[in-house]
Amino acid sequence: MSVMGGGADTVAAAVTAAEGAAAHGATHGAAAPGHGAEAAGSIAGASVASGLWTFPTLVFSAFVLGWAAEAAQFVFSQGLSLAILAWLQTLPEFAVEAVIAWNQNVPLMTANFTGSLRLLVGLGWPLIFITRAVFGVKKTGLRATVITLEKEHAVEVVSLFVPILYFVIIYFKASLNLIDAAILLAMYVAYLQVLARIPPKESESLEDIPRVSRWALTRPGRWKLVAIFGLFLAGGLILYFVAHPFYQAMLGMAVTLGVSQFVFVQWVAPFLSEFPEKVTAFNWARTGSKASLALMNMVSSNINQWTVLAAMIPIVYSISRGEPSSIPFDDYHRTEILLTVIQSFLGMLLLANLEFRWYEAIGLFVLWAAQFALPHVREEIILVYAAWCVFELGLAVAGRKQLRAFPTFLALWRAHAKPAGAKRR
Repeated sequence: MSVMGGGADTVAAAVTAAEGAAAHGATHGAAAPGHGAEAAGSIAGASVASGLWTFPTLVFSAFVLGWAAEAAQFVFSQGLSLAILAWLQTLPEFAVEAVIAWNQNVPLMTANFTGSLRLLVGLGWPLIFITRAVFGVKKTGLRATVITLEKEHAVEVVSLFVPILYFVIIYFKASLNLIDAAILLAMYVAYLQVLARIPPKESESLEDIPRVSRWALTRPGRWKLVAIFGLFLAGGLILYFVAHPFYQAMLGMAVTLGVSQFVFVQWVAPFLSEFPEKVTAFNWARTGSKASLALMNMVSSNINQWTVLAAMIPIVYSISRGEPSSIPFDDYHRTEILLTVIQSFLGMLLLANLEFRWYEAIGLFVLWAAQFALPHVREEIILVYAAWCVFELGLAVAGRKQLRAFPTFLALWRAHAKPAGAKRR
């Protein structure tokens, strides 16, 4: 944890410098004076020049992890391969959130957790579509570009719905405790169990994957698994050792540019911690046949953060306090949670027909950009999200839109997820 933890400590040093202001004042975008400037000065002293080697190295680690995931989908299910990939990619985000939870800083816990999730849906998903559209616009045009999900991706869409629904309960009870952590972890375990029973890809499509992935799959016998896990391990180790200097360089640049404490903790830190994942996803999005894989990479990380990351927060918080403790949420925190829940619920609804279209991508991006630029209108944005959700549900009730992910998930469950003994009954 020393290298990754060092990066997390760098983040924590910046965001906790304005701890008192962050509770309410900085949550409205104000920069913290006094000792906040002292911390800013120390971070600004980080060598931005190190970005000249850390950036390409981080990009290379993302490519290696992507090659491993593309090979693994022919041994395990694609969803399980992406779940493994998401774990490695989101380790920096876990490290940052764990440091903040250990410091018992509830405002920053909420800001970092909700910010990372809203970045994925509001910025990550649309950018995947835009990347696909840019590289395919000559053939299809922007409006004709559609990212079509595969049937097995219904597992990710439905699995995203379950923890979002549970967070509605957390919103109303205004707390997050160890019981919630156990329930969220159980959801993730169930998700992995379903993925584990989905069959892997057929080997006929090996020609569509990168040369390194194809090399790993053509190793004889057990060496195939050794090669695949070796790629995962190599990419993970490169990411582990380069994360700290990369964060120092990028955070030093952010502080030098005068980024406010709140913008830093809610948007800059999550963006940096999710950067390896975005590199892998955008690389896949350039190819039409892999655009859905790129989108599911992001959705898998959404599920990871809604369940395991959220569960980790009260666990680390309780260990830090030395007793089982519940994290309380005030009205501002609850607004942040509600905004995140309603945005993710809308994203799930948009993917529930197993398609992602241009106006959906643009809509998600515009609403995210609005809350980023105008944080004081977040309550109004919640209403816009809610109205869009009602509209999508109305289309489904009227039969003009099919929420195909749910019946497809049930079909996959009947075909693959039930044990053999249950099928015979």
